[in-house]
Amino acid sequence: MKLTDSIQYLKGVGPKSLEKYQKLGIYTIEDLICYFPFRYDDFASRSIFELMDGERATIVGEVVTPANVQFYGFKKNRLSFKIKQEEAVISVSFFNQPYLADKVEVGKTIAIYGKWDAKKTAIMGMKILPQVDNGFQPVYHVMQGVKQNNLVALIKTAIDAGAIELLEESLPPYLLEKYRLIGRREAVLGMHFPLDEEAHKQAMRRLKFEELFYFQLKLQALRFKEKKLTVGIRISYDEKLVEAKINQLPFELTNAQNMALTEILTDMSSVSHMNRLLQGDVGSGKTAVASVAMYAAYTGGYQSAMMVPTEILANQHLESLQTLFPELNVGLLTSGMKPALKRQTLEELENGTIDMIVGTHALIQDSVSYNNLGLVITDEQHRFGVNQRKVLREKGMNPDVLMMTATPIPRTLAITTFGDMDVSIIDELPAGRIPITTRWVKHEQLEQVLPWIKEELDKKAQVYFISPLIEESEALDLKNAQDLYQELTDYFGQDINVALLHGRMKPDEKDSIMDDFKNKNYDVLVSTTVIEVGVNVPNATIMVIMDADRFGLSQLHQLRGRVGRGSKKSYAILVANPKTDQGKQRMKIMTETNNGFVLAEEDLKMRGSGEIFGTRQSGLPEFAVADLVNDYNIVEVARKEAQKVFEDKNWDTNPDYQVLRNNLSEIDVFD
Repeated sequence: MKLTDSIQYLKGVGPKSLEKYQKLGIYTIEDLICYFPFRYDDFASRSIFELMDGERATIVGEVVTPANVQFYGFKKNRLSFKIKQEEAVISVSFFNQPYLADKVEVGKTIAIYGKWDAKKTAIMGMKILPQVDNGFQPVYHVMQGVKQNNLVALIKTAIDAGAIELLEESLPPYLLEKYRLIGRREAVLGMHFPLDEEAHKQAMRRLKFEELFYFQLKLQALRFKEKKLTVGIRISYDEKLVEAKINQLPFELTNAQNMALTEILTDMSSVSHMNRLLQGDVGSGKTAVASVAMYAAYTGGYQSAMMVPTEILANQHLESLQTLFPELNVGLLTSGMKPALKRQTLEELENGTIDMIVGTHALIQDSVSYNNLGLVITDEQHRFGVNQRKVLREKGMNPDVLMMTATPIPRTLAITTFGDMDVSIIDELPAGRIPITTRWVKHEQLEQVLPWIKEELDKKAQVYFISPLIEESEALDLKNAQDLYQELTDYFGQDINVALLHGRMKPDEKDSIMDDFKNKNYDVLVSTTVIEVGVNVPNATIMVIMDADRFGLSQLHQLRGRVGRGSKKSYAILVANPKTDQGKQRMKIMTETNNGFVLAEEDLKMRGSGEIFGTRQSGLPEFAVADLVNDYNIVEVARKEAQKVFEDKNWDTNPDYQVLRNNLSEIDVFD
């Protein structure tokens, strides 16, 4: 037997079942024995007094009422009875399993495996067990045509035939010893047939480390290779001009901004290609840092381009850059521009008349040519696909790349997803920023809040009202933007000007409404989340978010960040009647902290990494056993150990790394 042999040679695998196993990704003997369970059922009996609500467990008790089967609907039925465990009487229900009634006999002791409902003192039954302590049993992802029992039997067949002995150790001895990790063979066996819970824990610990360590190794290898082979543009910027421009800024840079700027300028002036992520909380001043970097490129004789996700944001950045650098020619390129103006902009870009350009995805169209592009900046980088960013990079001769995001990415994700990039973090707000006060009220309490908002409007404040929907939806009972607009117009009367903004409007219409709001022609702006990113109206001091429990923590934080941008005290009002404990927890966390990084970590714990970014679009890897949320400490250790390998000048000859060189042979960094 070889690990690369097809599973078709194992007893019990015919042509039809082979096809089913292959759909699960199981082709070879190695695929089979490394196809791990996604959870384990502990069939050891438990006391109901130690169970958490929703927990799966085995409960043993004496049957105290006869089995009763109720039929309803087409082929639907419910089997119910009661059992007694110690002094507690527990309701038991099985759905669509009427045949189990034969196993229920008053006075008989019975073992039931199911899901515990603490509020109802009931168990939703899944199976009736023989009254034995079955202990720890693995549960695998299967599909129609592949049963759990058959898969377990096939794995056992392969192991009994000696498949485990064919596995080679994939971690160097020094790591096994340093972190007291069990061997690979013992770990794989412990995943499928653990002797007890401790054996399973040790197997999981070992395999999680291996998976995360090799992922980090590959990231570090690619990073090492790119720095070694990729020659970027060396932008010899004028230090005196840049320093003078910094001193002329209408604000003083914070320590965090200065540190990030130093890292960026150091990258730009080196021959290595810059590939850096600039992370910063809402209002931390990332754009100011990026603007100075663009000015530095100009002093070095290069053009710079900033790509943003919306035309509203593009116009805002254009205005900001023109204010900071009145002596430069700053251009704008969006799909909504008039043809004549667009042609002129394209000509000026190509002949070098334009020093800086801001735009949407229009910047990467085939018709766009640059004269001497040296720096590419993408704002809210997660809004653009990998290919879009790549096209913009290819518009110049391998220009330096700076990606920005105002969505604080938890460190867990940053070091995993962006492990091949350098990361700069601005974790300090500019001086004079007054913290935003956040309050959570229920829908029925909004009537008490509106008079206070009216008082603030009378003091010349401006207010955002955010709704998750544009029009009424039968599927979701949410306050929609159009109805909200009408209600507020009626409530505030003719003295208060209310505007409506949403994503279905044409770009010119949206820009016009935002300009009017910024110029104080409107007092209240009712909007969908189109205003989430980057919109800057310093006079707006109140943000009311309707049905706030429908948003994740990171999005709520982004919306809240649209106020508090001036010198006045600002407020965020979350209007929600959350029906789940998680929804209530989100509201509570929002009122307790303004720190986006803290919120991002909490969001990650509550929602999981895939739900925050969408696994496919963000490039987050799918691991077999590791979990980015719960295995944060292992991620950190794995990253540090992977970095040490490439920091060792003798890594290519050090015998400690031989096993790593063997396993990384597909990445030709060790040649």
